Amino acid sequence: MSLYALVDCNNFYASCERVFAPHLIGQPVVVLSNNDGCVIARSDEAKAVGIPMGAPLHDYHAMMKKHGVAIFSSNYALYGDMSARVMRSFHHFTPDVEIYSIDEAFLGLSGFDETTLPDHMRRMRRAIRQWTGIPVSVGIAPTKTLAKLANRIAKKYTSDGVYMMTDHDLMPRILGDIEVEDIWGISKRWGARLRQLGIGTALQLQQASPRQIRQSLSVVGERIVHELNGHPCLTIEEVQPKQTIMSSRSFGKMVSDLQSLEEAVASYTARAAEKLRQQNSRAGGIYVFIRTNRFRQNDPQYSNAAMVGFDDATSDTASLIRAAMGAIRHIYRAGYRYHKAGVMLTDLTAQDGGQMSLLNPDPTPDETRQSQDKRMAVLDRINTKMGQGTLFHATEGITLKGHKGGNIYGRRIHDPRIQGTERWRMRSQFKSPAYTTRWNELAQVK
Repeated sequence: MSLYALVDCNNFYASCERVFAPHLIGQPVVVLSNNDGCVIARSDEAKAVGIPMGAPLHDYHAMMKKHGVAIFSSNYALYGDMSARVMRSFHHFTPDVEIYSIDEAFLGLSGFDETTLPDHMRRMRRAIRQWTGIPVSVGIAPTKTLAKLANRIAKKYTSDGVYMMTDHDLMPRILGDIEVEDIWGISKRWGARLRQLGIGTALQLQQASPRQIRQSLSVVGERIVHELNGHPCLTIEEVQPKQTIMSSRSFGKMVSDLQSLEEAVASYTARAAEKLRQQNSRAGGIYVFIRTNRFRQNDPQYSNAAMVGFDDATSDTASLIRAAMGAIRHIYRAGYRYHKAGVMLTDLTAQDGGQMSLLNPDPTPDETRQSQDKRMAVLDRINTKMGQGTLFHATEGITLKGHKGGNIYGRRIHDPRIQGTERWRMRSQFKSPAYTTRWNELAQVK
């Protein structure tokens, strides 16, 4: 029998913060959304004191202070790097790994001895905790849908964080206690539709007619029924390159001037270009948008977007930024307080694919695709080794801190003539250091 495992990092963002602050183990920890708005991650201790998911910081700050809750701004550089370390660890225990999200992965376990498999997963769990500091839970079952449910049981009801759902005699009791909306792939809308059919639990859905479920929901619903009955319909998939890449943020402060918007859009474009090269792709176009805050009803509202296509697909940051600057200057209108901007790279092709345009004039030698690729390879290599933003395009904005010298993306400079705004950057009052991706923010031992 083929088996699958769903491995989930427990309270992932909070666990990442605890790796480098072990004194917080056993204490409540929360992580905030962009601009320190609301709670997006909680430790078990934070849940226990009554802090709900999505709690606005300004409403719960007094309560957090009363219970000694450690508050952190989102540190995506840290979380992304810690996730990559965890995901690499899985390959030491099985060759079949499908990364499902930043904190979840499916493992293919074909060929493993079922009798020793739980112990093998416990060894993996201990190794990941030792190698990365991140606790994980493991659910094992004959299908991916059942593995997701098994993981819920492993996380909530086991002492060793591993649960194997293969006992057919126990299956009805387990599925009978699970609400239909808690099944992977069943949305609230689908759950409401199923309840109209008298199906409210996973057991009732398992016993339903696959044909009826297909008619009421879709072929996806039919597959879920088969998966609940132990018949795999979803296999382990390799990570596929994204078809589009988006980079956008709400601003830390409302901005009205064109320079701030240009800096923001240039910065977002650079981040998107990095992701583009990481998956060995090129973009055939870039979509740029800006918008005001629709929730501020007393402010005049405006939103607009522009699309720029390329004759030759590119992954060169400078080329993408030039196109984005043309787009933002075209759609910018003075007199508005802008709340958000973003870019999306479209028409992605493989880096070694795509056809060069016959209509473009011959490029100058230093602007050929080969020279651009070499330049971007150097930029990525230095930023990977020395920390993101070590090298960057000046269009992204330069910040001065202090009277003597300054700080650019965490690196000291000594030119008081350099000026910049960067009012658009996200608020991160409680952000921890980038312990694993910046040399100058490594953990210090005292």
